Amino acid sequence: MSGERGRGSGVRDAGPAHALGARWRRRRPLRTRLALAATAAVALVAIGICTAAFFVIRFKLYQQLDQNLAQSATLIAQQYDDEGPGVYTGECRYLGAPACVQRVPADEADDPSKPYASGASDPYLLPVARTTRQVAAGRHAAYYTNFRLEGHPARMYTVPSRDGTALQVALRADVADRGVRQAATLLALVGAAGVLLAAAAGYWVSRTALAPVTRLTATAERIAATRDARHRIELPPGPAGREDEVTRLAATFNTMLGELEQSVTAQRRLVADASHELRTPLTALRTNAELLARADRLTPAQRDRAAQALGRQLREVTGLVNDLIELARDEEPHPLLEEVRPAALVAHAVEAARTHWPAVAFTVDETSAAAAVTFPGIPVRLSRLLTNLLDNAAKFSPPGGPVEIAVTAHEVTVRDHGPGIRPEDLPYVFDRFYRAESARALPGSGLGLAMARQIARAHAADLTAEQAPGGGALFRLTFPGPSVRTAT
Repeated sequence: MSGERGRGSGVRDAGPAHALGARWRRRRPLRTRLALAATAAVALVAIGICTAAFFVIRFKLYQQLDQNLAQSATLIAQQYDDEGPGVYTGECRYLGAPACVQRVPADEADDPSKPYASGASDPYLLPVARTTRQVAAGRHAAYYTNFRLEGHPARMYTVPSRDGTALQVALRADVADRGVRQAATLLALVGAAGVLLAAAAGYWVSRTALAPVTRLTATAERIAATRDARHRIELPPGPAGREDEVTRLAATFNTMLGELEQSVTAQRRLVADASHELRTPLTALRTNAELLARADRLTPAQRDRAAQALGRQLREVTGLVNDLIELARDEEPHPLLEEVRPAALVAHAVEAARTHWPAVAFTVDETSAAAAVTFPGIPVRLSRLLTNLLDNAAKFSPPGGPVEIAVTAHEVTVRDHGPGIRPEDLPYVFDRFYRAESARALPGSGLGLAMARQIARAHAADLTAEQAPGGGALFRLTFPGPSVRTAT
């Protein structure tokens, strides 16, 4: 139970620390966190290099000392080959003096220093350990060790001899020890300077790398404060296609701002145009409503004309409002998609147009392949598109003039024989509320063709207008080729 409580308390204790770290990350700006991360990375590399350099220098200094000890051991082994255990030289207690040398037997019974172990001082100058006797017995390899000799650093080499003893050779290690300390001090200073340079480099990297993000943030804050989407982020100069990720993010944000500006401009234009178009019918509605409010002063004929005008204007306003609602929709509802036949939709729209425009002759030319073609769409919306095209053609056709509809496997064309479209009006035919000079006296709000273009684009189709050969206007609706399928 106590173990379970201990484990539970450890899990609970980890929560506040994790939450504290998360709060610290949230409260610190990205520039500070990036600078700290860069500083930490460079500082770790600098400290790692200095640490590795310290061990390399220490190894090289002691390697040279060890080579001297090994050479001295070889010469001394030849010089004192016939000598027994004991101390041969003790001059190494002085800096620059010859090495200290002594022999130690493997068995303590053969050691002349054994009588001194009970109370007298140790006759050996160099330290003798159990490992030393194991080397003498051949049970341990030669080895190096550091020790203090009369308060001074020394290095000793213990190697087995041929007579069953261990030969110990020692030298003062003041030079190597001083070199190691100096190297440690110098590398510590270099490491500290590296950390400071890493901090400066991290700050510079954070400022340079996040400069586009800073400009992006400032631009976003300026747009939020002024509601003006015309602002853009200044991009750094450079060849196209070689931008870094942050520059591409800024360029994408500029593109988004351009789309937002177009959307806001289109919305404002739509609101302005709608208010302008609604002002006239609403004024007429108010006038006729005021006339009908004084119906006791009007003759029956005047009351009938006012009522008819009021009903007609109500229908116009209702149609205009419905058209505005349709135009305000960005896309078609995809769940309502189904397979539709353009030929059947054209036939239905032509029948409705003949009822609405009895003075206009509508003719349909349909190819044999058109009847078997289907593609995904919304029948109600496509019928509205075709109805708008037919109403526009009938409105501009002269009395008794024909409207020609041609249906192929991938295209529907509607042509009238009216005044046509002037070249300067062609770029604006599908704009909202745009009406050419020749059409301003005719009924309509100027939204029919704009709505038709929007419906076509929602179905990935292309709707264009052109001057028909021989006079009149020609509207061409082209369906998307890859998605068109032939019905079986």
